[in-house]
Amino acid sequence: MSLNTSPIRIGYCLSLTGPLAGNSRSAKLAHDIWQEDVNAGGGLLERPVELICHDDHADASRVPEIYQRLIDLEGVDVVVGGYGTNSLVAAMPLIIQRQRFFVGLMGLGVNNTFRYPNYFAMIPTGPAPNTSLTEGFFELASQQSPKPETIALLSADAEFSRNPIMGAKDSAKKYGFRIVHASVYPLSTSNFTSLINKVAESECDILFLCSYLSDSIKLVQAIRSHAFHPKMVGGAMIGPQNTSVKATLGPLLNGFVNYEYWVPSPELMFPGVRKLLEAYQLRAAASDVDPLGHYMAPLAYSQMQVVADAIKATGSLEDAKLAEYARKATFHTVMGTIEFGNNGEWSRPRVLQVQFQGIVGSDLSQFRNGSTQIVVSPPEMASGQLCFPYAQVIDRQSDQATPKEKP
Repeated sequence: MSLNTSPIRIGYCLSLTGPLAGNSRSAKLAHDIWQEDVNAGGGLLERPVELICHDDHADASRVPEIYQRLIDLEGVDVVVGGYGTNSLVAAMPLIIQRQRFFVGLMGLGVNNTFRYPNYFAMIPTGPAPNTSLTEGFFELASQQSPKPETIALLSADAEFSRNPIMGAKDSAKKYGFRIVHASVYPLSTSNFTSLINKVAESECDILFLCSYLSDSIKLVQAIRSHAFHPKMVGGAMIGPQNTSVKATLGPLLNGFVNYEYWVPSPELMFPGVRKLLEAYQLRAAASDVDPLGHYMAPLAYSQMQVVADAIKATGSLEDAKLAEYARKATFHTVMGTIEFGNNGEWSRPRVLQVQFQGIVGSDLSQFRNGSTQIVVSPPEMASGQLCFPYAQVIDRQSDQATPKEKP
């Protein structure tokens, strides 16, 4: 047995400042909780674990230098991926050059081009990530009566939106929807009215959105205030998963359908996830992070569980051994059972489509138990029915808000 009692050092970067800071800080808190849990249990290989996390300021150009410093100057034992497609893609050339074991957090289709065998994705999009992120959205639309016929695509001009838009085009073809409008807007856009005007001119049945945080807020506001309402709207919006965005938009979100990775429904209460979220929520306010942590915390914690299980099972910190084990193993995490397949993606997808229903005001308590986020896909995890068309949700909300005349 090794007498080495120095810490096992795990290095990575996160966007702790900048536009991705909210989600990254949530991931960091989940990582810190994992570190405390694993050290309370005796560490790994009878050694304590230390996390070395650098801020990349949401600037992908800084990422290669950070990993080079972690590996060459700081001598970390293991590296893990940061948050999101942009950061992970930027890290990959160096990771491949150094042949490191690399578990990335919530990057979509990162390894589609690289095909690096030692990369593993902590995102439940499965072996076809471009389409599976939103295929449930298109499948749901195809099941409605009368079936919608046309679709408009509206997306941000950014790296993260390219794969979902490619997937949306493939799914539109698969399910027989004709694309009647497609536009891309710069991330600097502040007024979305003119964009929605163009969408309205197309008279599309479905509006597919691929937007990010503040864009999502402004798009929801613009759509709800516009006279044109498609039959179904949502898809690949980043933002509505965050509690602060839910609270900001409140009832304006009702009727939107969007992807999720985890919500507090009975079918998703995997072993350990409740304990994690209780610990996270106790510390969220002091850490200035999303108060509930539903979007980031389970996946970030699971990312580290995979790393820890590989180290314990192999009794090693050698990258080749860790990667070989991960390619064949079954991991039991707070996100449930995970196996990795082609390109290091999950062997089976588990992306949810949720529809916001019944939101009243901005009280955070209504988002704690999933009662306002109805899982409508996949069927085996559904917690309710899709309300269709979108205008019906708006009409119902207007009726509830309008005082009834006394007889």
